Amino acid sequence: MEFFKIRNDIPFMRHALAFNVVSLLTFLLAVFFLATKGLNFSIEFTGGTVMEVSYEHAAEVEKIRRALDARGYHDYSVQNFGSSRDVLIRMPLKPGQNSAELSKAVMEGLAADDRTATLRRVEFVGPQVGRELAENGALALLITSLGIVGYLAMRFEWKFGVAAIIANLHDVVIILGCFALFQWEFSLPVLAAVLAVLGYSVNESVVIADRIRENFRKMRKASVTEIIDNAITRTISRTIITHGCTQTMVTSMLVFGGPACTTSRSPSRSASVSGSIPRCWSWRRSCAGWASGARTW
Repeated sequence: MEFFKIRNDIPFMRHALAFNVVSLLTFLLAVFFLATKGLNFSIEFTGGTVMEVSYEHAAEVEKIRRALDARGYHDYSVQNFGSSRDVLIRMPLKPGQNSAELSKAVMEGLAADDRTATLRRVEFVGPQVGRELAENGALALLITSLGIVGYLAMRFEWKFGVAAIIANLHDVVIILGCFALFQWEFSLPVLAAVLAVLGYSVNESVVIADRIRENFRKMRKASVTEIIDNAITRTISRTIITHGCTQTMVTSMLVFGGPACTTSRSPSRSASVSGSIPRCWSWRRSCAGWASGARTW
């Protein structure tokens, strides 16, 4: 399916240096914010109090959030749990604060707003569990990266695998840098979204690499730069459709999904922008450098 039929190849690689500079600057800024400000980890990673509250009627999540805001609580999480009458509230535990005292104060506030609010259970998530989740998340990211390198190495060449994972990790680092800069909450759903972004980003790399390999067989007299320009131009319609559909879906969830979807959709929006522009050139410049001596695919 093609929306745009482009007859002549667009000289993308002519501007590769400029976009590589943009990639490098954004990458360094992301690393700087990660090093200086760090991530704002959620309760799953730092520990806190988890409360299950039941109502006699359908729980109004926005009303519960307003009640907690009015009493000075911040960095909490409220979501439906099991049925429409049950909600799960995650509260960060501050130094010197007792879990029982926190749950009692929260319930007093909720009961004052709605007398049908009933506390069903209270659990404390310790920081040890949070460290374990953080380690498992880092391990998942490492295994995913190695799997991508292995797949591209078997499908094409190991050089393409290394170039692709370097360029795709560029997306991940920029996303984490945005979370560090704006101090958005980094939770388990966000971690899942980051892993999804990594898989989403490599999809375009596979399509372009397949077209480059095909061009090396068909365009024997062309230079590596011309081959890569042709591969990008012939797949640009697909890229616009793919990223356009992704932006439409993510924007819809961002606008209509409420606060619960705000941070978990931010990685997809960031990656769609950062992956569409600088990553394309940085990855293809890496491929051009390695592929110049390997035209026998």
